[in-house]
Amino acid sequence: MTPPVIPVSIWLLAAFDPVLIAIAVILGWKADQFGKVFIAAIAALGGSVLVSWAITAVGLPWMAPVGGTNPTLLPVRTVAALVWATVAYLGRRLSRA
Repeated sequence: MTPPVIPVSIWLLAAFDPVLIAIAVILGWKADQFGKVFIAAIAALGGSVLVSWAITAVGLPWMAPVGGTNPTLLPVRTVAALVWATVAYLGRRLSRA
């Protein structure tokens, strides 16, 4: 049996999750070493999945829901969190130069 095909639109919604972006950008901006960008990405990933799961469990609509029948899309969220944290880290470094 083949796994269900997930539309690209849901992948993009998972990458542009506002909770993921907010946590990754805030922690990426505060990082004083590049290694801390990975910690910021992990925190953003965990926070976004937990918030998405809680909102979905309550029954409210969410742009990238997480649940029993909905895909978590952890690889997409992980790469997105790393990209957002890196952009914030580099933005802070460039603004101080």
